[in-house]
Amino acid sequence: MTASHSPGAPASRPIIAGVVTALVGFTSTFAVVLTGLRAVGATADQAASGLLALCVVVGLGCLFVGARYRMPITIAWSTPGVALLAATGAVDGGWPAVVGGFLVSAALILLAGFFPPLGALIARIPPSIAQAMLAGVLLPLCVAPFTGLVSDPWGVAPVLVVWLVAARLLPRWAVPLAFAAATAVIVIGIFRSGVQVDAATLVPRIEFVMPTLTFGSVVGIGLPLFVVTMASQNVPGVAVMRSLGYTVPWRPAMIVTGLGSALAAPAGAHAINLGAISAAIAAGPDAHPDPQRRWLASISAGGSYLVLAVLSSAFAALVLLAPAGVIPAVAGVALFAAFGSAIQQAIDDPGERMPAVVTFLVAASGVAVAGVSAAFWALLAGLVVRAALHLGRRRAA
Repeated sequence: MTASHSPGAPASRPIIAGVVTALVGFTSTFAVVLTGLRAVGATADQAASGLLALCVVVGLGCLFVGARYRMPITIAWSTPGVALLAATGAVDGGWPAVVGGFLVSAALILLAGFFPPLGALIARIPPSIAQAMLAGVLLPLCVAPFTGLVSDPWGVAPVLVVWLVAARLLPRWAVPLAFAAATAVIVIGIFRSGVQVDAATLVPRIEFVMPTLTFGSVVGIGLPLFVVTMASQNVPGVAVMRSLGYTVPWRPAMIVTGLGSALAAPAGAHAINLGAISAAIAAGPDAHPDPQRRWLASISAGGSYLVLAVLSSAFAALVLLAPAGVIPAVAGVALFAAFGSAIQQAIDDPGERMPAVVTFLVAASGVAVAGVSAAFWALLAGLVVRAALHLGRRRAA
């Protein structure tokens, strides 16, 4: 990587880029995190604990990899993973079993660091099928803004209008500004209703749970969470960094994210991974013209996430006070881009389109068999259909 010396570039640029990375990452998807954790059985306090734990391990992860490798490597929580949880719903064994599934996923991420063929195996899953599974998982969340618009037009309409205007004028800040609109709706509602906010709910606190393992949590939570995190976050994160001139050390990155996920899981955190979208902000030329100075963005992002950790309970309390359709609307618009990208990659290759369609439909159906979520069956169905179709082609050839 060749340094591009720009003596006129302010030293604060990578610091600002790191702060922007953290703010955009947090405000764009924290509502999705809370939605996903609540969907699989977490109480409001347990979901707030999970968000706090995620902020802490993401912040510490950014600080460590940035300082250790002098590269703008960013750590983030698995947004596709938590969207998977939102589509999965409750599993046998309740919240302790879900946490057990988180630990299974973390162990597999660690194993991918120590045993590279496991990571290579995930990379061999056809992108069309992996993305179709993700698109099917995201679909119910992405339609929520429109169903909410019907049930609560006065609460949801401001969120969608602000998002649309910002998507045209300030695309990077579209979702954070949509959340700001949602906050205004919530605050107005609080003042009009006279609801009293308990100050104790604003204090950050961790709620640990003893994990348990069930067949449904391992196969329905642990394995799909691992697959979607690797295929939709870690592998693309490495590719984004490579396109910007950085070679991410695979084994240390998997160890950091796997160990961080394992340590935070008992507190309710689902998974952390390499940043993909956030990597483009922190590691791109806008962070600093000199690539060798951009690592400071990782340090700044890490520090910002630790500050946000202190505020995480306040954000979680705000979500609890929101009208029914407002937060799902914010979560939905936050996932529009991911859904569009997943659909495009799923059907881009005509030869892979039919297996991708089957995968998408099974995932979107939400069916659960033997306590195992639709995401697993979608992946299995897509691979079976693909194998059957390709087997016929090979014999014909």
